[in-house]
Amino acid sequence: MDDKIAFVGAGPGNAKLITVLGKEKLEEADLVVYTGSLVNPEVLEYSKGKKVDSYGMTLEETTKVMVDALNEGKKVVRLHSGDPSLYGSIIEQMEELKKYNIEVERVPGVSSVFAVASALNTQLTLNGVSDSLIITRPAGKTLGEDKIPALSRHGETMAIFLGTQKIEQIMDKLECPSDTPVAVIYHASWDDEQVIFGNVETIAQKVKEAGIQRSAMIIIGGVVDPKNYRRSHLYGVHQPPL
Repeated sequence: MDDKIAFVGAGPGNAKLITVLGKEKLEEADLVVYTGSLVNPEVLEYSKGKKVDSYGMTLEETTKVMVDALNEGKKVVRLHSGDPSLYGSIIEQMEELKKYNIEVERVPGVSSVFAVASALNTQLTLNGVSDSLIITRPAGKTLGEDKIPALSRHGETMAIFLGTQKIEQIMDKLECPSDTPVAVIYHASWDDEQVIFGNVETIAQKVKEAGIQRSAMIIIGGVVDPKNYRRSHLYGVHQPPL
């Protein structure tokens, strides 16, 4: 019996953007427990095993489904969107599995934040524009208070997960110039990918008009519309050896 459950990152959406190892785990799986609409159904097609949507299930219910299958000698995959280490709630799942002396094998995935950079045809860090990437989320049911105002003062690239429904409130919180470029990317790498450009002052209305309320990421900062960046040292002027 395989005594480990594989926690697999499904990638940002496009079925070809899952890792080779992640695809292999799905192909071998007898049971795949996945995160609802966040996972592209095309990714699930890699597995011929039973699929269980964890949407609406409690932690205990999800754990029982996986533990029962494992005890029956089945290979189990817990499939998360993007990479499980970002807003994947995996530590609490792993702690619950420890009660049954079950270990976890982690398979990283391509985060949606990198699919977003591809959709924008930009870099998330750019010499002379932003040397850092801040990944955060707004306050909500599971987060009492966020740090968006303080983080926005740094003038670095910000990637905001899980914030499309609150984009107006988020823009009001930002402590950066109103003309700071902003992009909202819906379903990055999916067939129905959509990109909306604006700035701190205009983006909320544009997103509202587009009818986007979920499954999108907000990118804030100069990398959205890169100008006045500096050439990197890697591609600097060639100096002949002494």
